Amino acid sequence: MKVDLDTRLVDVLGATTAKALGGKLELHTVGDLVRHYPRRYVERGKLSDIAGLAVGDHVTVIATVASATTRKMQNRRGTLMNATIRDAKGAEIACTFFNAYKVQGIIKVGATLMFSGTVSVYRRGRTSQLQLTHPEFEELEEDSADRPFISIYPATKGVPSSAIARSVRQVLAVLDDPTDPLPRELREEHGLAPLGSALRRIHVPQSEAERHAAKARLVWDEAFGVQLALSLQRERSLQRPAAASPRIAGGLREAFDARLPFTLTPGQIAVGDEIAADLARPLPMNRLVQGDVGAGKTIVALRAMLQVVDSGRQAAMLAPTEVLATQHARSLRSMLGPLGIEGELGAADGATRVTLLTGSMSTAERRKALLDIQSGAAGIVVGTHAIIEDTVGFAELGLVVVDEQHRFGVEQRDKLRGRGERTPHLLVMTATPIPRTVAMTVYGDLEISALTELPKGRSPIKTTVVPAGEKPSWLERVWTRIREEVAGGHQCYVVFPRVGGEYATTKKASSSSSSSSSSSEEEPDLDDDGGEERRPPLAVEDVAPQLAEGPLAGLSVGILHGKLSAEEKELRMRAFDAGETDVLMATTVIEVGVDVPNATGMIIMDADRFGLSQLHQLRGRVGRGSAPGVCLLVTDMPAGTTARERLDAIASTTDGFELARLDLELRREGDILGSQQSGTRSGLKLLSLLRHEQVISETRLVAARLVAADPGLAHHPDLRALVTETVGDEAAAAYLDKV
Repeated sequence: MKVDLDTRLVDVLGATTAKALGGKLELHTVGDLVRHYPRRYVERGKLSDIAGLAVGDHVTVIATVASATTRKMQNRRGTLMNATIRDAKGAEIACTFFNAYKVQGIIKVGATLMFSGTVSVYRRGRTSQLQLTHPEFEELEEDSADRPFISIYPATKGVPSSAIARSVRQVLAVLDDPTDPLPRELREEHGLAPLGSALRRIHVPQSEAERHAAKARLVWDEAFGVQLALSLQRERSLQRPAAASPRIAGGLREAFDARLPFTLTPGQIAVGDEIAADLARPLPMNRLVQGDVGAGKTIVALRAMLQVVDSGRQAAMLAPTEVLATQHARSLRSMLGPLGIEGELGAADGATRVTLLTGSMSTAERRKALLDIQSGAAGIVVGTHAIIEDTVGFAELGLVVVDEQHRFGVEQRDKLRGRGERTPHLLVMTATPIPRTVAMTVYGDLEISALTELPKGRSPIKTTVVPAGEKPSWLERVWTRIREEVAGGHQCYVVFPRVGGEYATTKKASSSSSSSSSSSEEEPDLDDDGGEERRPPLAVEDVAPQLAEGPLAGLSVGILHGKLSAEEKELRMRAFDAGETDVLMATTVIEVGVDVPNATGMIIMDADRFGLSQLHQLRGRVGRGSAPGVCLLVTDMPAGTTARERLDAIASTTDGFELARLDLELRREGDILGSQQSGTRSGLKLLSLLRHEQVISETRLVAARLVAADPGLAHHPDLRALVTETVGDEAAAAYLDKV
């Protein structure tokens, strides 16, 4: 029987094993299994002896369970297992396991396992002993002693690493070498091992050199697959011409620059010049402008929109929420002044009109907005996803500005960009700074510009973690601090992770608090440091009334969240903007775009439920005026947990670019890369955006060169298959459909 990567596992391993692998692990073919790489290796010659262990050592030992007992924990729910393990030389060490019910089926007397953990000391009275606290453990294969490396695989309940290792070796024994998608000259140029050899040696290496060579080849393939997809996307976007919109002397852009009450930063000028040059060409601009909170991206975008309007075309700004869209429309009108009120009393000569379009407008408002857009009277259109509905027709759309790109999928942005006979230019903005390697991988179809300096006049923000669980008195101080800010003539935000209403707890595979942005205002959360189910996240509708009647009694308190009508949200935001509301209790609807210079206090409840980038965005809502800002991160998570590490990280710096890197280190990279995967299983198993910057840069150049020589990869079917394998069928179809 010929066995290749497409062969079903049931035909090689039998029904029972195939069913187990196909369950939670979703491994159905030989290719799925051999791409399920080891997560780490243990070199037999470097195993530790228990007798020589010292406190603080991170060790791996092979030992037999000598004893194991369980008991209920005293200070928290659940059970605890105390075990003693003994190595081949007779030395022993204690082990402690939390949630004993999860391990008691494996940690049994007489079982020989491999244990990994950090050595600590346990003291009771005058006695002390060394122990491993909740060490990792793996079942061993019976015949593993003759191999120099023990490969440890990502496993699941009922399918241990040892079972996966046996299945992999069984498959490799009959697998024919796969067709290598990389041409031989390309492999030789970059010193890459053949694919068949790499797939075998990544699982069963005979030396460190073999293991590194195998991983280097497979990492290169993953980076190359992504960069090929992005090169194909860039190629496709250039197939349709764009409307050239060069600078016009004496136009709105020049008039706007002349009335600015401040001087643009060198970065704003430089990025503006890059954009202006792009807009002047008959090829569609595809540019990402990233900058920290308050870096002045809106000014850069507005100057670009005015350049397009000067050429007789329209610009559209797409925002992720109605609150942000409304705020942008108000801000643009304010900055433009007489230049943005065409048709109204006091309008400047040649003025344009800013039109807002959202999904919750009344019929009459929507009809008028649509007429302004279709007739061309509206030079600048601001809205939510309602802009990309088919019923919205532009007179001639010349530029699309997408704010907060991480909230939109590639398909949404392409739908708007694909209108008309000529492709509109595209300007993407994000206030969530992105490490260079992430930008090259996730937004590789875009040219990157960065605003790295803040405009003058920004006030400092002091960030403090408030450990309410450990020090309840600190929480009382939070409410006192709000009163002090209000007494000083300022205003405060109090942000909650949830709106309110019924709350259903659900288990999760990984902590939602580490995501870059909340997908829902009602998202449940569990303790990512121990697996215990936590209380529901605090809800603004539940807690705000208690605060208004209790510690904040006498202050004017408003509530704002995404479930309110657009009209009600606008009224409440205007009241806060006008200073009529002292304290705004809100969800993350105020995360971006909200600009109230008089607001100086940002209190974030259950701060550990948010990701670093989200916390940084929320913090950026204060310190926007002349008075310094304060940000208080309230949490009940104890010191030493991963959640507290995130909060300590954001308290340590206000540099968004540094926080973006920390965010990437603290959370799974697959979550970031998921935006490129179009909802499919990711083909990226080994690629690290932090560690493989050189590989990403290298493959980007090779991919661009290859796609330029062979548009659509018509003459490289194996590379087309590599794209499909890496980014998924759906995304690959979008990139490859123009062959």
